[in-house]
Amino acid sequence: MAALASTPDLDVMKRVNRQFVTGVTVVTAMDGEIPRGLAVNAFSSISLDPPTVMVCVQHTSSTHDCLFRANHLAINILSTEQLDVVGTFAGKAADKFKDLDWQSGPFGSPLIARSSAQMEVEIRERLRASTHTVFICRVVHAAAAEHHPMVYSAGKFFDGGALASLG
Repeated sequence: MAALASTPDLDVMKRVNRQFVTGVTVVTAMDGEIPRGLAVNAFSSISLDPPTVMVCVQHTSSTHDCLFRANHLAINILSTEQLDVVGTFAGKAADKFKDLDWQSGPFGSPLIARSSAQMEVEIRERLRASTHTVFICRVVHAAAAEHHPMVYSAGKFFDGGALASLG
C-alpha cells in the first residue's frame, strides 16, 4: 500500500480552488487618518443571530497589520459595476483610494460606493492560521443595494445576477 502524501500537490489545489465560485469583496479599515484596503475572496457568513462573519487575510498583505490593529473594518461586497475597483484593490498601488468614491461608515470604516452590499463589523477574534489571519467579526452595520454582485471562479469575474437557477 502506498503512503499517503501529507499535502496535496500545489497544482491540484489550484485546480480544486478554481472549481469554487466565490463572491468578491474589498475589506477596508482606517490606519489612523489613512484608508487602507484589499480585495478578499475568503469571506463567509458564520451566523445570522448574532450576525457574525469572517474574513481571511494573508500576513504578507500590506493591509494586514492595519486590520490586525483595528477594532472595526468594512466588508464591501462588490457589484458588477466595480471591475475597476477590484483591479485597484487586488494590486499594490500606494493610494488605492485615490479617485475612489467612498464614505466613512458609522464606526469610521471606508464604505465603497456602487457596492452591492456593505457591512461594518467589530473584530471579535483574530486567529492566526498558518500564513493567514482569520478575523471573526460581529456585524454592527449593514446595507444592501440593487446592484448585482460580482462573482469569481476559475480566474474570471462574472455577473452574479445572471446565474441560472437549477431548481
